[in-house]
Amino acid sequence: MEKIVIWLTENLVGKIANEWIVFIISMIPILELRGGILAASPAFLDVPALHTIPLCIVGNMIPIPFILLFIKQIFQWMKKYKRLGKIATWFENKALSKKDKVEKYEFWGLVLFVGIPLPGTGAWTGSLIAALIDIDFKKAIAAIFVGIMIATVIMSCISYGLLGVLFG
Repeated sequence: MEKIVIWLTENLVGKIANEWIVFIISMIPILELRGGILAASPAFLDVPALHTIPLCIVGNMIPIPFILLFIKQIFQWMKKYKRLGKIATWFENKALSKKDKVEKYEFWGLVLFVGIPLPGTGAWTGSLIAALIDIDFKKAIAAIFVGIMIATVIMSCISYGLLGVLFG
């Protein structure tokens, strides 16, 4: 993740405002809010935390309703084509391999899955799992939002606390 954040920041700095870079990174799968806050930290773009946090939260939340509402239909369409079908199946299998805790504890399982910043977790994957196991839309949105809030606290402490001390 760090290498992608570095590449994006290096290639976008000077072309668009740092705040937009943070916002865009927060919308990208895999990077999400975690990458946005890392990019905004004193080690990279040095965007103040009070600007960063709302940008990252909104950026990370924007794709979520679309994933929850449309991913099943998108995967059905993709499966009509050999190569796209393989990609859709791979994503489904990858997400469903992580569904156990989410399925067992539903709301709180989804909150923790999204909120604890580990590889392979986050709002995008959490949304995909929620859609595939048919968690109620409103419940999924609420759980993902709470998870994003938890991830925000954790990543802000790391990025502005630890990295702030080292690079600030």
